[in-house]
Amino acid sequence: MMDAVTRAAELLKEHRASIDRLDAILVYTLAERFKHTQSVGHLKAEHDLPPSDPAREAQQIERLERLAREADLDPEFARKFLNFVIAEVIRHHETFQS
Repeated sequence: MMDAVTRAAELLKEHRASIDRLDAILVYTLAERFKHTQSVGHLKAEHDLPPSDPAREAQQIERLERLAREADLDPEFARKFLNFVIAEVIRHHETFQS
């Protein structure tokens, strides 16, 4: 029979392996997202459109907060995360325009 400490160590190892897989999914998902936003940035630069679209950004933040609530994730965290991503996207778009 396994003692409690050994069992806890096994469970910890399993959780960490899942976390590592999820981190990889997040990184690859962000990379794919940025490929698309870079294409958007090039289109905007090509057609002299502004790098930022505040109405779209507000819709996306609202949507992500709703999804976060549905997923039982702190909507404030989701909003902060998306604001960080949006700021990076806008920075890329501004670079394309210069």
